[in-house]
Amino acid sequence: ADRRARKPRNAGETDFRQFEEGDIVVHQDYGVGRFQEIGWKDKEEVLVIEYADKSKLYVPLDQAYLVSRYVGSGKTALKLSALGDKKWSRTREKAEQSILEYAESLLQVQADRTTMKAYTHSPDTKWQWEFENSFLYKETPDQLTAIEQAKSDMESDQPMDRLLCGDVGFGKTEVAIRAAFKAVMSGRQVAILVPTTVLAQQHYQNFRERMSDYPITIDLLSRYRTAGQQRKTIMGVAAGSVDIVIGTHRLISKDVAFKKLGLVVIDEEQRFGVRHKERFKEVFKLVDVLTLSATPIPRTLYLSLMGVKDMSTIDTPPPNRIPVSTSIVPYDERIMKMAIERELKRKGQVFFLHNRVKTIGKFKEKIEKLVPHASVEIGHGQMDEHQLEDVMNRFIRGDFDVLVSTTIIESGIDIPNANTIIIDRADRFGLADLYQLRGRVGRAGEKAYAILMIPRDLMTAGDARRRINAIKQYTALGSGFKIAMRDLEIRGAGNLLGLQQSGHIAAVGFDLYCRLLKQSIAKLKGERVTRTVDVAMNLDFVSMNEAEFDQHGSGLMPAFIPSEYMEEPRHRITSYRELAEVSSLKQLTGMIKTWEDRFGKRPEEVDNLFRCTELKLRLAQKHVSTCEIKGNKLILTRKGHGIQVDGKYPRLASPMPKDRLLEALEWVKKL
Repeated sequence: ADRRARKPRNAGETDFRQFEEGDIVVHQDYGVGRFQEIGWKDKEEVLVIEYADKSKLYVPLDQAYLVSRYVGSGKTALKLSALGDKKWSRTREKAEQSILEYAESLLQVQADRTTMKAYTHSPDTKWQWEFENSFLYKETPDQLTAIEQAKSDMESDQPMDRLLCGDVGFGKTEVAIRAAFKAVMSGRQVAILVPTTVLAQQHYQNFRERMSDYPITIDLLSRYRTAGQQRKTIMGVAAGSVDIVIGTHRLISKDVAFKKLGLVVIDEEQRFGVRHKERFKEVFKLVDVLTLSATPIPRTLYLSLMGVKDMSTIDTPPPNRIPVSTSIVPYDERIMKMAIERELKRKGQVFFLHNRVKTIGKFKEKIEKLVPHASVEIGHGQMDEHQLEDVMNRFIRGDFDVLVSTTIIESGIDIPNANTIIIDRADRFGLADLYQLRGRVGRAGEKAYAILMIPRDLMTAGDARRRINAIKQYTALGSGFKIAMRDLEIRGAGNLLGLQQSGHIAAVGFDLYCRLLKQSIAKLKGERVTRTVDVAMNLDFVSMNEAEFDQHGSGLMPAFIPSEYMEEPRHRITSYRELAEVSSLKQLTGMIKTWEDRFGKRPEEVDNLFRCTELKLRLAQKHVSTCEIKGNKLILTRKGHGIQVDGKYPRLASPMPKDRLLEALEWVKKL
């Protein structure tokens, strides 16, 4: 059987088009407002959006594509735009200009890469095949795709620059290990760069374990090593006797020189400073670079950057992963005691997160009193670095039971034996932080528990409760790609695009930012920018909404989505948006099938709506700007001039609405 099983639809695709009452939204022409409800205005169903000074904007449902849910940085209080104020158009123009400059720089980097020549790694050897087959677990389809993409990049003569995104524990390291093995089989050296010495130590053990059956020399370069050991490693790297070296930014020091470097793997690049990143570009210019990131890159951004950045995403969980059981409880020492004892009974370890250095010592004493037979230690960022590393390494080895720590555990270290995490004052964390922290447990096929403790009086109130409920809701694995609400998406975007771009995302909202970026890239590459089809239509026999049809039904043709067909207003909003964004007849055919799958057999009104959309698409293909049907006249205009078909102005013969629409379609096909 083909090992590359068909990839399922990304469970984490985020739809910015769905919004609830009270959500902050962005209208691309009027700016940031608050969505209030779906109401009625002049017999038409509309989105009611509130702006500054309580002013209201009524957007017909068939123009819902102009509105998207605002996803921003969540760091600053957001002001609603004022209707009729020029500030929004200035903000948008400024963002558009900056996005265009950013897109230019991306394309320049891409152009430079295509003209450079890098070392071409040799095709897979018999050893590579044996090595890959010795992997103890079954690869996920995403993992296999990422491995193939990385190896194919390495065999090309252009320097690889691939970003590999995937949730914590989804198997990014195995992709890096196989790429490293391939480089060594081609007679090249590999550098693995990580942000912390604890992570370096962990990668060092993983790589050595995986490659123990092969004559490959793997070494470690970090502050953890003595000066003598470091000197020896540096000499080995320069002489070419060290095949793979794993280390922190010590690896890019001026005194480290490689004999024949062929591949660099950078883990969690966003945690290196700007200065280090500049140095990476300088040192690794003609070398294959594979960057690993556990911060999810939103799908919309991924699509905007496709063709500019090489990206692989792993969003299917390993087969043995079980979703983490997440509970929100009021602060209660009995629950703490019970959770710790349950974990110790099955020979596991516990993370206890208390994010205040001042009181962390008292907390440790409290846990020792509650569970006297547990060995408890402390870890936080204000400790001496060597001391902290020592604590973390001993916890990884299983030397003690409970680690009471601050958020320093958030970074990618892997402690398979720790499968319970208790978070004190969970209300003080952002959604992204809670998600990342919860990712510390549940990595070894064991049932894992995340207990989020909040003060009793906050159990039923406010933002904190809503945020924590969202974490609970997204227990599905791979939700890192789904938890788009707010900070996680923006953190991912900010890491990839840099600080200045994050500012523009906060100003115009994430969805609009991605659309503008996609347009800029297409424009600079000389591609046709597919915009929403814009043909002004005025058909005197068509009723575009339910209320109008109920009032003047006779003689009119209904062309809308009836509320009986899609009862949920949000489904109707999304569907109108999707229909407005269709730019080809092929897409329209696909949408007809999708609606039928989801909502059942199409009623006449929806059929008519699809036909009107087909007419609009065919008119757009012929560059017609307006289409009017009055009585038996079909009036088509292009650049202000009336259009004749076969030397005459079209006339419609039939008095029946549906037949008149079909006649109009036939005339347009002849254009």
